[in-house]
Amino acid sequence: MKVFGSSGTRGVANDELTPEFVLKIAKAAGTVWRTDRIALARDTRATGDMLADAAASGLASVGADVDRLGIVPTPGVQSYAESEGVPALMITASHNPPEYNGVKLIGDDGIELSVDDLERVEGKFLTEAFEEVRWSETGHSHVIDDARERYVSQLLDSIDTNKIADANLTVALDPGHGAGSLTSPEFFRQLGCRVVTTNSQPDGHFPGRNPEPVPGNLHDLGLLVEASGADVGIAHDGDADRAIFYDENGEYIEGDATLAALSAAQLEPGDAVVSAVNVSQRLVDVARETGATLELTPIGSTNIITRIQELRDQNVSVPVAGEGNGGIFFPNYRLTRDGAYTAAKFLELLVDASASEVVAPYGGYHNVRTNIKYTTDAEHDALLAAAEKTATDSNAELNTRDGYRLDFGDAWVLARPSGTEPMVRIYAEAHERHRAEELAAEMEDTLRTAKADA
Repeated sequence: MKVFGSSGTRGVANDELTPEFVLKIAKAAGTVWRTDRIALARDTRATGDMLADAAASGLASVGADVDRLGIVPTPGVQSYAESEGVPALMITASHNPPEYNGVKLIGDDGIELSVDDLERVEGKFLTEAFEEVRWSETGHSHVIDDARERYVSQLLDSIDTNKIADANLTVALDPGHGAGSLTSPEFFRQLGCRVVTTNSQPDGHFPGRNPEPVPGNLHDLGLLVEASGADVGIAHDGDADRAIFYDENGEYIEGDATLAALSAAQLEPGDAVVSAVNVSQRLVDVARETGATLELTPIGSTNIITRIQELRDQNVSVPVAGEGNGGIFFPNYRLTRDGAYTAAKFLELLVDASASEVVAPYGGYHNVRTNIKYTTDAEHDALLAAAEKTATDSNAELNTRDGYRLDFGDAWVLARPSGTEPMVRIYAEAHERHRAEELAAEMEDTLRTAKADA
C-alpha cells in the first residue's frame, strides 16, 4: 500500500480518508517525530474539523501536546512550524474537489517532509508500530488564536511594501472559499493595494467554484478584473499555497508564463531552477537565456523540495523553483510554496509594467491538459500500459522520469498517473494550439480505447 503521493495523502473524506486513517497517520508521524509538541491546522473543508479532531487524538496518544491553529493556509502553518521549531500536521486536500480531504506533514524547519522521512512515517503507519504512552503522559490541546495574524505579519516583513504601495495597484482576488480567504485580503490591503474580491467567504462546500484555480473555474475572476478596472487578478487553491493570475484585460495568464517571468527576474548565470517533468518550453528558454541550469523532477512539491535541498547541499544557488500550476518556491525566502508571497513577487513586477507586458515575452506556446479517470486497478494498468506502448513505439525523445513524456522538437506530450486522484493526466504543449490539441487527443484516444478494453 502506498500511503503518500506527490503531495501528502488524499482521498474522499469519510470514505477513503476516514478519521481512523488520519488517526493512524498522526500516530505514525508523532512516533517518528518523537517530540512533545506538534502544530495542527486545517483548510476550510467541511470535514476539516472531524479529521483535525482525529489527528489531535492521535498526536496526544503518542505523548505530544497539540498547538491547534484552526484554519490557516498551508504556508502559514509552515511559517508557524519554522518560527516555533515544532513539526506540524495540515489537514487539507489543496486543489482537490470539496469531497476530498488529506494530510500534509511538515518538519520543525517549516518544510514538507522529504521522500525519505515520508517513507519512515509510512513504515510506522503500515506496521502500526506506534509508541503510545501511558494515560498520565498523554498530550493536551492548546488553542493558538493568532496564527493567521502572525503569518500575515511575516509576509509583510518579507516584501518591499513601499515599492508596491507606491504603485497604487488594484487587485481582484479570488481565494476560492479556501484558507486564503482569511489572510490574503488583509495582506494585499496592508501592501497598499485596493482589493476587490469574489468567492472570499470561507466555505468548505466551495459554492462559488471548485478549489482548483484553472480557467474553467475562474470565469468570475476575469469578469471582476474587467468590471473593477483591476491591474491584476489573483486566485488561490484551497490551502492558498498556489497563485494564478489574470492580466489587466481580464485574460487568463498561463501559469507557465508566470513561472517564466518570475524566474527571469530571479535567475543569474550559474544558478539552478528546479521544475517538474511537465515543464513548459518557456522555462527551458529562460534557463538558457539567463545561463542557469534547469533541473527536472517527478511532479509534486515533495520531489521538487528534495531536489532543491540536494542542490543547496552542493552549494548550488536555487533562487526559484516550481511548477506551472501556480505552485512556486522562492527558497531564499522559505522552502515552501506560498500563494500570497508568489502574488506579492508578481506585484513587484507590475510596478514598472502591466501584467500583460510582464508575461508577453513568454507567450507563443499553447497548452492543453485533459484527465482520464479510472475506477479499477485493471483500468489503471491498461491506461499505463497503453501510454508505455505509445511512448516506446514513437520516434520522439522519451523521458520516463514521471510517466511518459514525448518530445517532438516543436511540441511535447506527457501522460502520467496523478499522485492525488484516480486518474491519468495528459499534458501537451506546442507553438500552435491545433498541434497541442492533436497530440493530446491522440494520446487520449489511445488510452481511452485501452481503458474500454480492460
